[in-house]
Amino acid sequence: FSRNILKTIALGQMLSLFICGTAITSQYLAEKYKVNTPMLQSFINYCLLFLTYTAILAFRSGIDNLLYILKRKWWKYILLGLADVEANYLIVRAYQYTTLTSVQLLDCFGIPVLMALSWFILHARYRVVHFVAVAVCLLGVGTMVGADILAGRENNSGSDVLIGDILVLLGASLYAVSNVCEEYIVKKLSREEFLGMVGLFGTIISSVQVLIIEYQDIANIHWDWKIALLFVAFALCMFCLYSFMPLVIKATSATSVNLGILTADLYSLFFGLFLFGYKFSGLYILSFTVIMVGFILYCSTPMRTAEPAESSVPSVTVIGIDNLGLKIEENLQETHSEDL
Repeated sequence: FSRNILKTIALGQMLSLFICGTAITSQYLAEKYKVNTPMLQSFINYCLLFLTYTAILAFRSGIDNLLYILKRKWWKYILLGLADVEANYLIVRAYQYTTLTSVQLLDCFGIPVLMALSWFILHARYRVVHFVAVAVCLLGVGTMVGADILAGRENNSGSDVLIGDILVLLGASLYAVSNVCEEYIVKKLSREEFLGMVGLFGTIISSVQVLIIEYQDIANIHWDWKIALLFVAFALCMFCLYSFMPLVIKATSATSVNLGILTADLYSLFFGLFLFGYKFSGLYILSFTVIMVGFILYCSTPMRTAEPAESSVPSVTVIGIDNLGLKIEENLQETHSEDL
């Protein structure tokens, strides 16, 4: 338990609490007020990112300026914004088709996808202990799902389980793509650039999607101060999650962060005991413990980063030239001594 590991644990659980806040407010809107507008909720978050971080880029100069970034990389950030928006939407939409158990299990598919993308794109090199740690974390998730089954939380069988499971897999994969891009940008470029570009294109894409998909649902909302407050609480939790996650990813890695936030469902459950009358099971405590053990195990061993293949070529060439020079010098000295 070094200071860095304790700091990583604390930051990861802070992100889990933000995710818990978004889950609780969304569920309260759905169950108490029959409001199901996930894209509208995401749209508010992207607007906050746009007003904060895109505005920061607009006032910067040089290569960090908004116009300069758009001129050179606009199409890349459109794809990133699309992946981020659709990942959020697909996971939430999957709850309408499949069970809570399926979503919790299949959502973990994003972790091996994330590790594979990190291997090829970020040149991350894992040790055996990292794979063991991921397996331990997934075992903890399995324990949590088992507790849900015993507690009867999976009673909603869904309208079409196959469609729901496919949506979860697609959403988890898009999350992995977004997280790998986020790690690359915050470590190579800047946190503000990532958040500003996601805020800009996320606002544009989600606004179009809101008008197409959720227009009727929004028109049917009977607005009052409680519903408005829940929307504000969701947006603030999501905004804080987006704002702090790049800081944690920069200090650790995207895979580490995704392992740490596996406890978010458990925090949601603990709040649900009081808000929604969930049944408690000792397996939830066991699940939390197992996930934390796996997370600590993953963070305890540093990851290696492989250098790109091109970087080794010049060094070999230089060494070869140096050795050749020494050889010529030795031959000249031998010839000179023989002449004497």
